[in-house]
Amino acid sequence: MLEVGRRQDAEAFVELLADDAVIEWPYRPEGVPGRLQGRGEILAFMQRTARSLVRFDEYREIVMHETADPEVVIVEYEVLGHITTTGEPFRQTVIAVIRVRGGLVVSYRDYINPLPLMAVLAAANES
Repeated sequence: MLEVGRRQDAEAFVELLADDAVIEWPYRPEGVPGRLQGRGEILAFMQRTARSLVRFDEYREIVMHETADPEVVIVEYEVLGHITTTGEPFRQTVIAVIRVRGGLVVSYRDYINPLPLMAVLAAANES
């Protein structure tokens, strides 16, 4: 899943999701919705935004935590990327809570730290 996300391949990403899957960003930069539901809505958002603003170059420090609920895994990782228009690099930490049922993701709650990305975007807009 992380590799598909790094490639920002919207079609391959939604193939990993249940039809009624939910993606949530409780903490997010301005312009990112708090919740998307269903493959169609998720695909449309990803096709609109994939690679248009940021590019994910590498995921590091990936740690997966099993939980008491066999459907849920918690993943911690660091994203290294850059702004597509300026090439300015950014580094962002993420904790994702993922629920998988029947081999498909039904819920992906993405707790990103948006501050580093917001700072780089603000600097890019000022120049």
